[in-house]
Amino acid sequence: MPRFTYSARDHSGKNIADVLEAPSRKDALRLLAARGLQVVAVQEAGGGRAARSVVGAAAPPVELTRKHRLPFLEALHDLLTSGMSAGEAVRLLSVRIKEPGLRTLSGGLWERLSEGAPLSRAMGEFPAVFDPSTVSLIQAGEATGSLKDTLERLIAHLSEQRDLRAKLLSALAYPVLLIVVACGLVLFFLFFLLPRLQTLFASLHGELPLSTKILVGGANFALHYGPFIAVAAVLGGISFWRWRQTEAGRLATDAWLLRLPLIGPFVVSQTVLAFSQTLGVLLANGITAVEALRMTERQLANRVHRRAFHDATDRVVEGEALSSSLGRTGCFPDLVLDRLTVGENTGNVVPSLHEIARNYQRIISGQLNVFVNVIATVVLLAVFVVVGFIAFAIVSAVFKVSSSFKLG
Repeated sequence: MPRFTYSARDHSGKNIADVLEAPSRKDALRLLAARGLQVVAVQEAGGGRAARSVVGAAAPPVELTRKHRLPFLEALHDLLTSGMSAGEAVRLLSVRIKEPGLRTLSGGLWERLSEGAPLSRAMGEFPAVFDPSTVSLIQAGEATGSLKDTLERLIAHLSEQRDLRAKLLSALAYPVLLIVVACGLVLFFLFFLLPRLQTLFASLHGELPLSTKILVGGANFALHYGPFIAVAAVLGGISFWRWRQTEAGRLATDAWLLRLPLIGPFVVSQTVLAFSQTLGVLLANGITAVEALRMTERQLANRVHRRAFHDATDRVVEGEALSSSLGRTGCFPDLVLDRLTVGENTGNVVPSLHEIARNYQRIISGQLNVFVNVIATVVLLAVFVVVGFIAFAIVSAVFKVSSSFKLG
Protein backbone atom coordinates (compact mmCIF):
# COMPACT_ATOMS: atom_id res chain seq x y z
CA MET A 1 0.00 0.00 0.00
CA PRO A 2 1.35 3.48 -0.84
CA ARG A 3 2.95 5.46 1.96
CA PHE A 4 2.53 9.23 2.36
CA THR A 5 4.63 11.66 4.33
CA TYR A 6 2.59 14.48 5.80
CA SER A 7 2.90 17.55 7.98
CA ALA A 8 -0.11 18.80 9.92
CA ARG A 9 -1.23 20.64 13.05
CA ASP A 10 -3.40 19.22 15.81
CA HIS A 11 -6.09 21.06 17.80
CA SER A 12 -3.49 22.61 20.13
CA GLY A 13 -1.50 23.97 17.18
CA LYS A 14 1.37 21.48 17.59
CA ASN A 15 3.20 20.59 14.38
CA ILE A 16 3.23 16.90 13.44
CA ALA A 17 5.32 15.18 10.75
CA ASP A 18 4.81 11.47 10.15
CA VAL A 19 4.10 8.69 7.63
CA LEU A 20 0.69 7.29 6.74
CA GLU A 21 -0.37 4.29 4.66
CA ALA A 22 -3.44 4.75 2.48
CA PRO A 23 -4.74 3.50 -0.89
CA SER A 24 -4.54 7.04 -2.38
CA ARG A 25 -3.78 10.61 -1.47
CA LYS A 26 -7.47 11.38 -1.14
CA ASP A 27 -7.84 8.52 1.32
CA ALA A 28 -4.83 9.85 3.24
CA LEU A 29 -6.43 13.27 3.47
CA ARG A 30 -9.68 11.74 4.71
CA LEU A 31 -7.85 9.72 7.36
CA LEU A 32 -5.98 12.80 8.59
CA ALA A 33 -9.20 14.82 8.68
CA ALA A 34 -10.86 12.04 10.70
CA ARG A 35 -8.04 12.36 13.23
CA GLY A 36 -8.85 16.06 13.61
CA LEU A 37 -5.60 17.26 12.02
CA GLN A 38 -5.21 20.37 9.89
CA VAL A 39 -3.14 19.22 6.92
CA VAL A 40 -0.28 21.40 5.73
CA ALA A 41 1.24 19.08 3.10
CA VAL A 42 0.91 15.46 1.98
CA GLN A 43 3.34 13.79 -0.43
CA GLU A 44 3.65 10.22 -1.60
CA ALA A 45 6.89 8.58 -0.50
CA GLY A 46 8.78 5.68 -1.99
CA GLY A 47 8.23 2.19 -0.67
CA GLY A 48 9.77 0.66 2.42
CA ARG A 49 13.26 1.87 3.24
CA ALA A 50 13.06 4.85 0.89
CA ALA A 51 9.97 6.11 2.64
CA ARG A 52 11.63 5.89 6.03
CA SER A 53 14.67 7.79 4.79
CA VAL A 54 12.43 10.55 3.45
CA VAL A 55 10.73 10.91 6.80
CA GLY A 56 14.01 10.88 8.67
CA ALA A 57 15.47 13.57 6.43
CA ALA A 58 12.32 15.70 6.29
CA ALA A 59 12.68 19.26 7.46
CA PRO A 60 10.45 20.47 10.29
CA PRO A 61 7.02 21.53 8.99
CA VAL A 62 6.68 25.21 8.25
CA GLU A 63 3.82 27.05 9.94
CA LEU A 64 1.78 28.89 7.34
CA THR A 65 0.34 32.25 8.39
CA ARG A 66 -1.15 35.42 6.90
CA LYS A 67 2.34 36.76 6.23
CA HIS A 68 2.65 34.29 3.32
CA ARG A 69 -0.48 35.57 1.56
CA LEU A 70 0.77 38.75 -0.09
CA PRO A 71 4.17 37.38 -1.27
CA PHE A 72 2.44 34.36 -2.81
CA LEU A 73 -0.18 36.47 -4.57
CA GLU A 74 2.51 38.82 -5.92
CA ALA A 75 4.55 35.88 -7.28
CA LEU A 76 1.42 34.32 -8.79
CA HIS A 77 0.42 37.61 -10.41
CA ASP A 78 3.86 38.02 -11.96
CA LEU A 79 3.63 34.58 -13.61
CA LEU A 80 0.06 35.15 -14.80
CA THR A 81 1.16 38.44 -16.36
CA SER A 82 3.79 36.54 -18.34
CA GLY A 83 1.03 34.43 -19.94
CA MET A 84 0.96 31.30 -17.76
CA SER A 85 -2.21 29.65 -16.58
CA ALA A 86 -2.97 29.62 -12.86
CA GLY A 87 -2.24 25.91 -12.52
CA GLU A 88 1.06 26.09 -14.37
CA ALA A 89 2.08 29.15 -12.35
CA VAL A 90 1.40 27.40 -9.04
CA ARG A 91 3.26 24.29 -10.22
CA LEU A 92 6.28 26.39 -11.18
CA LEU A 93 6.23 28.19 -7.83
CA SER A 94 6.13 24.86 -5.99
CA VAL A 95 9.36 23.87 -7.75
CA ARG A 96 11.30 27.11 -8.13
CA ILE A 97 10.47 29.23 -5.09
CA LYS A 98 13.12 29.15 -2.34
CA GLU A 99 11.38 30.50 0.78
CA PRO A 100 10.28 27.43 2.83
CA GLY A 101 6.85 28.74 3.77
CA LEU A 102 5.95 29.82 0.24
CA ARG A 103 7.33 26.56 -1.14
CA THR A 104 5.15 24.55 1.25
CA LEU A 105 2.11 26.65 0.40
CA SER A 106 2.69 26.39 -3.34
CA GLY A 107 3.22 22.63 -3.08
CA GLY A 108 0.01 22.17 -1.13
CA LEU A 109 -1.97 24.24 -3.62
CA TRP A 110 -0.48 22.37 -6.59
CA GLU A 111 -1.41 19.01 -5.07
CA ARG A 112 -5.02 20.13 -4.87
CA LEU A 113 -4.99 21.70 -8.33
CA SER A 114 -3.56 18.50 -9.81
CA GLU A 115 -6.58 16.65 -8.43
CA GLY A 116 -8.91 18.96 -10.37
CA ALA A 117 -9.77 21.54 -7.71
CA PRO A 118 -10.04 25.19 -8.81
CA LEU A 119 -7.60 27.69 -7.34
CA SER A 120 -10.20 29.27 -5.05
CA ARG A 121 -11.16 25.92 -3.51
CA ALA A 122 -7.49 24.99 -3.06
CA MET A 123 -6.87 28.30 -1.30
CA GLY A 124 -9.89 27.68 0.91
CA GLU A 125 -8.11 24.63 2.36
CA PHE A 126 -5.45 26.96 3.81
CA PRO A 127 -7.55 29.21 6.09
CA ALA A 128 -4.47 30.23 8.07
CA VAL A 129 -3.19 31.98 4.94
CA PHE A 130 -6.25 32.95 2.89
CA ASP A 131 -9.25 34.54 4.61
CA PRO A 132 -12.79 34.06 3.20
CA SER A 133 -12.73 37.45 1.46
CA THR A 134 -9.58 36.53 -0.48
CA VAL A 135 -11.02 33.15 -1.46
CA SER A 136 -14.28 34.76 -2.63
CA LEU A 137 -12.40 37.32 -4.72
CA ILE A 138 -10.33 34.60 -6.40
CA GLN A 139 -13.52 32.61 -7.04
CA ALA A 140 -15.15 35.66 -8.64
CA GLY A 141 -12.06 36.24 -10.77
CA GLU A 142 -12.11 32.65 -11.97
CA ALA A 143 -15.82 32.82 -12.78
CA THR A 144 -15.50 36.05 -14.79
CA GLY A 145 -12.19 35.16 -16.45
CA SER A 146 -10.48 38.18 -14.91
CA LEU A 147 -8.20 36.44 -12.40
CA LYS A 148 -5.19 38.59 -13.27
CA ASP A 149 -7.11 41.85 -12.77
CA THR A 150 -8.60 40.51 -9.54
CA LEU A 151 -5.15 39.65 -8.23
CA GLU A 152 -3.92 43.12 -9.17
CA ARG A 153 -6.68 44.83 -7.16
CA LEU A 154 -6.26 42.43 -4.25
CA ILE A 155 -2.49 42.95 -4.13
CA ALA A 156 -2.96 46.73 -4.16
CA HIS A 157 -5.45 46.43 -1.30
CA LEU A 158 -3.22 44.18 0.81
CA SER A 159 -0.17 46.35 0.08
CA GLU A 160 -2.00 49.41 1.36
CA GLN A 161 -2.90 47.58 4.56
CA ARG A 162 0.70 46.42 4.99
CA ASP A 163 2.04 49.95 4.45
CA LEU A 164 -0.38 51.33 7.02
CA ARG A 165 0.75 48.79 9.63
CA ALA A 166 4.39 49.54 8.86
CA LYS A 167 3.75 53.27 9.16
CA LEU A 168 2.05 52.78 12.53
CA LEU A 169 4.94 50.69 13.87
CA SER A 170 7.58 53.12 12.64
CA ALA A 171 5.64 56.03 14.11
CA LEU A 172 5.63 54.38 17.53
CA ALA A 173 9.35 53.58 17.44
CA TYR A 174 10.49 57.04 18.63
CA PRO A 175 8.15 57.26 21.66
CA VAL A 176 9.10 53.72 22.66
CA LEU A 177 12.80 54.64 22.44
CA LEU A 178 12.22 57.64 24.71
CA ILE A 179 10.40 55.47 27.25
CA VAL A 180 13.25 52.94 27.25
CA VAL A 181 15.81 55.71 27.77
CA ALA A 182 13.77 57.18 30.63
CA CYS A 183 13.48 53.79 32.33
CA GLY A 184 17.22 53.27 31.88
CA LEU A 185 17.97 56.60 33.57
CA VAL A 186 15.72 55.78 36.52
CA LEU A 187 17.30 52.32 36.95
CA PHE A 188 20.79 53.85 36.72
CA PHE A 189 19.89 56.26 39.49
CA LEU A 190 18.30 53.61 41.72
CA PHE A 191 20.99 50.95 41.50
CA PHE A 192 24.18 52.90 40.84
CA LEU A 193 23.97 56.56 41.81
CA LEU A 194 21.64 56.51 44.83
CA PRO A 195 23.66 54.09 47.03
CA ARG A 196 26.78 56.24 46.59
CA LEU A 197 24.89 59.44 47.37
CA GLN A 198 23.36 57.95 50.49
CA THR A 199 26.82 56.91 51.69
CA LEU A 200 28.13 60.42 51.01
CA PHE A 201 25.28 62.19 52.79
CA ALA A 202 25.47 59.85 55.78
CA SER A 203 29.20 60.48 56.19
CA LEU A 204 28.65 64.26 56.22
CA HIS A 205 25.90 64.07 58.91
CA GLY A 206 24.10 67.04 57.42
CA GLU A 207 20.40 67.90 57.24
CA LEU A 208 18.97 67.03 53.82
CA PRO A 209 16.55 69.36 52.02
CA LEU A 210 12.94 68.30 51.46
CA SER A 211 13.44 67.54 47.77
CA THR A 212 16.28 65.15 48.57
CA LYS A 213 14.27 63.45 51.30
CA ILE A 214 11.41 62.94 48.84
CA LEU A 215 13.82 61.56 46.25
CA VAL A 216 15.53 59.18 48.66
CA GLY A 217 12.24 58.05 50.19
CA GLY A 218 10.71 57.42 46.78
CA ALA A 219 13.78 55.55 45.62
CA ASN A 220 13.82 53.35 48.74
CA PHE A 221 10.13 52.63 48.29
CA ALA A 222 10.75 51.64 44.65
CA LEU A 223 13.65 49.39 45.63
CA HIS A 224 11.76 47.60 48.40
CA TYR A 225 8.24 47.44 46.98
CA GLY A 226 8.88 47.95 43.27
CA PRO A 227 9.25 44.22 42.45
CA PHE A 228 5.90 43.47 44.13
CA ILE A 229 4.24 46.34 42.28
CA ALA A 230 5.77 45.13 39.00
CA VAL A 231 4.53 41.56 39.57
CA ALA A 232 1.07 42.85 40.46
CA ALA A 233 1.05 45.03 37.33
CA VAL A 234 2.07 42.07 35.15
CA LEU A 235 -0.61 39.82 36.66
CA GLY A 236 -3.17 42.57 36.28
CA GLY A 237 -2.13 43.09 32.67
CA ILE A 238 -2.43 39.37 31.92
CA SER A 239 -5.86 39.22 33.54
CA PHE A 240 -7.01 42.26 31.59
CA TRP A 241 -5.66 40.80 28.34
CA ARG A 242 -7.47 37.52 28.91
CA TRP A 243 -10.70 39.35 29.70
CA ARG A 244 -10.29 41.39 26.53
CA GLN A 245 -10.10 38.16 24.52
CA THR A 246 -13.70 37.38 25.52
CA GLU A 247 -16.48 38.88 23.43
CA ALA A 248 -17.84 40.93 26.35
CA GLY A 249 -14.38 42.24 27.22
CA ARG A 250 -13.56 43.11 23.62
CA LEU A 251 -16.86 44.94 23.21
CA ALA A 252 -16.35 46.91 26.44
CA THR A 253 -12.73 47.88 25.76
CA ASP A 254 -13.48 48.84 22.16
CA ALA A 255 -16.23 51.12 23.44
CA TRP A 256 -13.72 52.72 25.84
CA LEU A 257 -11.28 53.34 23.02
CA LEU A 258 -13.90 55.29 21.10
CA ARG A 259 -14.27 57.73 24.02
CA LEU A 260 -10.56 58.51 24.32
CA PRO A 261 -9.21 61.73 22.78
CA LEU A 262 -6.96 61.21 19.75
CA ILE A 263 -7.46 57.43 19.87
CA GLY A 264 -11.22 57.56 19.30
CA PRO A 265 -11.05 59.55 16.03
CA PHE A 266 -8.18 57.35 14.87
CA VAL A 267 -10.28 54.20 15.44
CA VAL A 268 -13.15 55.76 13.47
CA SER A 269 -10.78 56.58 10.62
CA GLN A 270 -9.46 53.01 10.62
CA THR A 271 -13.01 51.68 10.42
CA VAL A 272 -13.86 53.97 7.50
CA LEU A 273 -10.65 53.01 5.69
CA ALA A 274 -11.17 49.26 6.19
CA PHE A 275 -14.81 49.59 5.12
CA SER A 276 -14.12 51.60 1.96
CA GLN A 277 -11.06 49.60 0.87
CA THR A 278 -12.58 46.16 1.41
CA LEU A 279 -16.06 46.90 0.07
CA GLY A 280 -14.64 48.73 -2.95
CA VAL A 281 -12.39 45.81 -3.89
CA LEU A 282 -15.16 43.23 -3.38
CA LEU A 283 -17.77 45.11 -5.41
CA ALA A 284 -15.28 45.90 -8.18
CA ASN A 285 -14.61 42.18 -8.58
CA GLY A 286 -18.24 41.17 -8.98
CA ILE A 287 -19.12 40.06 -5.45
CA THR A 288 -22.81 40.68 -4.72
CA ALA A 289 -23.60 43.62 -2.46
CA VAL A 290 -24.95 41.59 0.45
CA GLU A 291 -22.09 39.08 0.37
CA ALA A 292 -19.56 41.91 0.07
CA LEU A 293 -21.07 43.69 3.08
CA ARG A 294 -20.91 40.51 5.17
CA MET A 295 -17.26 40.03 4.24
CA THR A 296 -16.49 43.68 4.94
CA GLU A 297 -18.05 43.34 8.37
CA ARG A 298 -15.39 40.77 9.34
CA GLN A 299 -12.63 43.23 8.42
CA LEU A 300 -13.73 45.83 10.99
CA ALA A 301 -11.50 45.50 14.04
CA ASN A 302 -13.61 47.51 16.49
CA ARG A 303 -16.40 45.32 17.87
CA VAL A 304 -18.75 48.26 18.49
CA HIS A 305 -18.46 49.31 14.85
CA ARG A 306 -18.71 45.72 13.68
CA ARG A 307 -21.96 45.16 15.55
CA ALA A 308 -23.41 48.43 14.24
CA PHE A 309 -22.32 47.52 10.71
CA HIS A 310 -24.00 44.12 11.04
CA ASP A 311 -27.30 45.82 11.88
CA ALA A 312 -26.81 48.20 8.95
CA THR A 313 -26.26 45.26 6.60
CA ASP A 314 -29.50 43.69 7.81
CA ARG A 315 -31.32 46.88 6.89
CA VAL A 316 -29.67 46.90 3.45
CA VAL A 317 -30.93 43.34 2.92
CA GLU A 318 -34.43 44.60 3.74
CA GLY A 319 -34.12 47.21 0.98
CA GLU A 320 -32.76 50.30 2.72
CA ALA A 321 -30.07 52.36 1.00
CA LEU A 322 -26.49 51.77 2.18
CA SER A 323 -25.82 55.40 3.07
CA SER A 324 -29.07 55.65 5.03
CA SER A 325 -28.46 52.42 6.96
CA LEU A 326 -24.88 53.42 7.78
CA GLY A 327 -26.05 56.86 8.89
CA ARG A 328 -28.22 55.27 11.56
CA THR A 329 -25.20 53.54 13.11
CA GLY A 330 -23.59 56.82 14.23
CA CYS A 331 -20.16 55.35 13.34
CA PHE A 332 -19.53 57.07 10.01
CA PRO A 333 -18.80 60.79 9.45
CA ASP A 334 -21.36 62.81 7.52
CA LEU A 335 -18.95 63.51 4.65
CA VAL A 336 -18.48 59.77 4.08
CA LEU A 337 -22.24 59.27 4.00
CA ASP A 338 -22.65 62.14 1.54
CA ARG A 339 -20.11 60.59 -0.83
CA LEU A 340 -21.85 57.24 -0.61
CA THR A 341 -25.15 58.93 -1.39
CA VAL A 342 -23.64 60.49 -4.52
CA GLY A 343 -22.34 57.08 -5.59
CA GLU A 344 -25.72 55.45 -5.04
CA ASN A 345 -27.49 58.19 -6.99
CA THR A 346 -25.15 57.67 -9.97
CA GLY A 347 -25.62 53.90 -9.83
CA ASN A 348 -21.95 53.08 -9.15
CA VAL A 349 -20.74 53.31 -5.60
CA VAL A 350 -17.28 51.80 -6.24
CA PRO A 351 -15.58 55.08 -7.37
CA SER A 352 -16.96 56.79 -4.28
CA LEU A 353 -15.53 54.05 -2.08
CA HIS A 354 -12.12 54.36 -3.75
CA GLU A 355 -12.15 58.12 -3.24
CA ILE A 356 -13.11 57.70 0.42
CA ALA A 357 -10.25 55.22 0.88
CA ARG A 358 -7.70 57.60 -0.67
CA ASN A 359 -8.87 60.49 1.51
CA TYR A 360 -8.78 58.45 4.70
CA GLN A 361 -5.30 57.18 3.96
CA ARG A 362 -4.20 60.82 4.06
CA ILE A 363 -6.32 61.49 7.16
CA ILE A 364 -4.82 58.54 9.02
CA SER A 365 -1.29 59.64 8.09
CA GLY A 366 -2.02 63.06 9.58
CA GLN A 367 -3.56 61.54 12.70
CA LEU A 368 -0.53 59.31 13.16
CA ASN A 369 1.78 62.33 12.98
CA VAL A 370 -0.28 64.21 15.56
CA PHE A 371 -0.50 61.16 17.79
CA VAL A 372 3.24 60.53 17.66
CA ASN A 373 4.06 64.19 18.29
CA VAL A 374 1.79 64.27 21.34
CA ILE A 375 3.22 61.03 22.75
CA ALA A 376 6.78 62.15 22.10
CA THR A 377 6.16 65.53 23.74
CA VAL A 378 4.57 63.94 26.83
CA VAL A 379 7.40 61.41 27.17
CA LEU A 380 10.06 64.10 26.71
CA LEU A 381 8.44 66.30 29.35
CA ALA A 382 8.23 63.35 31.73
CA VAL A 383 11.91 62.54 31.16
CA PHE A 384 12.93 66.18 31.68
CA VAL A 385 10.85 66.42 34.87
CA VAL A 386 12.30 63.22 36.33
CA VAL A 387 15.89 63.98 35.39
CA GLY A 388 15.54 67.61 36.43
CA PHE A 389 14.09 66.69 39.81
CA ILE A 390 16.88 64.17 40.43
CA ALA A 391 19.52 66.74 39.49
CA PHE A 392 17.90 69.45 41.62
CA ALA A 393 17.59 67.16 44.64
CA ILE A 394 21.21 66.05 44.41
CA VAL A 395 22.65 69.54 43.84
CA SER A 396 20.54 71.13 46.58
CA ALA A 397 21.60 68.38 49.01
CA VAL A 398 25.27 68.87 48.19
CA PHE A 399 25.04 72.64 48.70
CA LYS A 400 23.10 72.36 51.95
CA VAL A 401 25.30 69.67 53.46
CA SER A 402 28.43 71.54 52.37
CA SER A 403 27.23 74.81 53.91
CA SER A 404 26.27 73.16 57.19
CA PHE A 405 29.60 71.35 57.24
CA LYS A 406 31.49 74.66 56.85
CA LEU A 407 29.43 76.34 59.55
CA GLY A 408 30.08 73.46 61.89
